[in-house]
Amino acid sequence: MKPNVLVIAGHDPSGGAGIQADIEVIHSLGGLAATLITGLTVQNTQNVRGFELVSVDLLERQAACLLEDMTFSAVKIGMTGSPAIVRFIARLLDQLPGVPVVLDPVLAAEAGGSLGDKSVPEVLLSELFPRAILATPNLPEAEGLAKASGVQNCGPILVSHGCANVLITGTHDDTDAVHNHLFSASGVRDWSWPRLPGSFHGSGCTLAAACAALLARGLPLEQALTDAQDYVHRTLQKAWPAGRGQLVPDRRG
Repeated sequence: MKPNVLVIAGHDPSGGAGIQADIEVIHSLGGLAATLITGLTVQNTQNVRGFELVSVDLLERQAACLLEDMTFSAVKIGMTGSPAIVRFIARLLDQLPGVPVVLDPVLAAEAGGSLGDKSVPEVLLSELFPRAILATPNLPEAEGLAKASGVQNCGPILVSHGCANVLITGTHDDTDAVHNHLFSASGVRDWSWPRLPGSFHGSGCTLAAACAALLARGLPLEQALTDAQDYVHRTLQKAWPAGRGQLVPDRRG
């Protein structure tokens, strides 16, 4: 049977990122995505122009309806948008003991534009980091959350907030290769991938959703991380210009 993955994220009307990207990834990797949409954004492949959040009451009713019917093998969290939604997610996760949680702490779109209010980072750290098995911030997100500069400074700070594994991605660096760094209690592990030309819409969503899908299939964490990064690299190699902005990954893998 296909494992069910619960995805909690925002909607991108361009289809390049957010909940649609998550669905494509999870289905490509053999799972089924059930979704709670936290917000509707006004964006395209070039930038974010605004967003409106879904009410917590509606999210709570949707979640209760899902949990009456389905069991989940993993949870993937993307855009939250507000402290109230973060706290709702924390309450929901407490109803799913033992289910691995992958947190993509989305604070802004890849092309620019805020996707949450300024108080979200603090609540993410206190409410969701302790409940996640893995967080996948890019370096700007890691620096915003940790209030520090540089990968080596941010990693230990984020792990100290209770997330067992923090993968800081190097997609925003100015280097010939993309260097991703996993911080955990056992130390640091690094991966390097050839940097591809261009910039990509939804690469962070793709990575976190792939990790969740592979964990849902029962892969050990580090194997899931390696396979997910390899999958993302393949999707970026085949990315295409759906609009006038960033390239969209081909998530058929």
